Amino acid sequence: MFTGIVQGTAVVIEVHELEEFRTHVVALSPDMREGLEIGASVAHNGVCLTVTAIEGDNVSFDLMRETLRLTNLGAVVKGDRVNIERAARFGDEIGGHSMSGHIICMAPVVAIEEAPNNRRLWFSLPDTIGRFVFEKGYIGVDGISLTVGDVRRSTDDSGIEFSVNLIPETLSRTVLSERVPGDEVNIEIDPQTQVIVETVERVLAKRL
Repeated sequence: MFTGIVQGTAVVIEVHELEEFRTHVVALSPDMREGLEIGASVAHNGVCLTVTAIEGDNVSFDLMRETLRLTNLGAVVKGDRVNIERAARFGDEIGGHSMSGHIICMAPVVAIEEAPNNRRLWFSLPDTIGRFVFEKGYIGVDGISLTVGDVRRSTDDSGIEFSVNLIPETLSRTVLSERVPGDEVNIEIDPQTQVIVETVERVLAKRL
C-alpha cells in the first residue's frame, strides 16, 4: 500500500530492453535505501514495482509488458526522473489517501495555468474513466495524492477534463514540475470512489 506522499525523485541511470520487458536501474539516495531489501515494493510514478537487485546506490526494477503498455514508464529513457515512494508501513502517518500502485490509465496534460506560488494542471480522460472523477475527490497523478479541483466537459465532448492545483512543495519534490501539454501522466482512481460509482450504476440499471 502507498499513501501518495512522494518522498522525492530518482534518476533512471540505466534501461535494459528485452522483448516486451525492461529493467530500470535508478539511483536512490541513502534515506530512500534505508532498510530496502530485494522483494520490497517501491512506487515509480505511482506504479508499484518490486526491487530485483541492489548494488550500492543503484536499485533495479523489472517492468512487464502490461506495465509498459498501461503506464508512462514505457517511455522513460536514461536520465529521466521518476517520482519515488516506499511502501507504507503499519503505524505510518497517512497524509494522502490509500493507493495500491495499480494504474488504471494514462491521461495527457491539456493545459497549464500559472499563478503566483502555485500551478494548475488540466488533464483529459474518456468518460469510461471520467465517471469516477469528482470535484474535491481524491486522485493519484504520477503517484501523487491530489485533490481534484474542477471538472468540465472536454472541448470535443469526448470525455472530461479535470484540474489539480500544485503548491511549491509538490512542484519541488515531484516530476509534475517538468510536465508540459501533451505529456502523459499515470492515473490511479480512488478505489472507494470506484466501488461506490459502480455499485450505484448497477443498482440504477436494475431499476430501469
